[in-house]
Amino acid sequence: MPVTRVSPEDAQRLMDKEGYVYVDVRSVPEFEAGHPKGAYNVPLKHLDESGYSDNPDFLTVMEAAFGKNAKVVVGCKTGGRSLAAAEALLEEGFPHVIDQRAGYVGTVGPRGPESGWAAKGLPTSQAAEPGRAYSDLAPKGK
Repeated sequence: MPVTRVSPEDAQRLMDKEGYVYVDVRSVPEFEAGHPKGAYNVPLKHLDESGYSDNPDFLTVMEAAFGKNAKVVVGCKTGGRSLAAAEALLEEGFPHVIDQRAGYVGTVGPRGPESGWAAKGLPTSQAAEPGRAYSDLAPKGK
């Protein structure tokens, strides 16, 4: 099943009008530096002093926190990790997954440069809302 990819504005509309949740799949430090307002954080990869490493609990935490039938928009920094996350979720049986293709900061793709969530002036935050930080969600997957 191919991944549906949408612009930051379309992702915001899906959240506001169609009940989608935004899951930022960047690492915890990246999420804490700024993210779409109201986003949840479930990293596809962890970041530490040695670089990125796969999060082996990604799918387990996603299912425990949201359930497979949740309407989810996934996003990351520029669109690469979120596309991989969307593909993994669809393969795992999550039917309502959409990728926010330009990420938080933007990307250069087949259409040329595309501004991300922050550059589009959409609502951002540095503080996670209660229950939306990875430290809150990870125990649900255990």
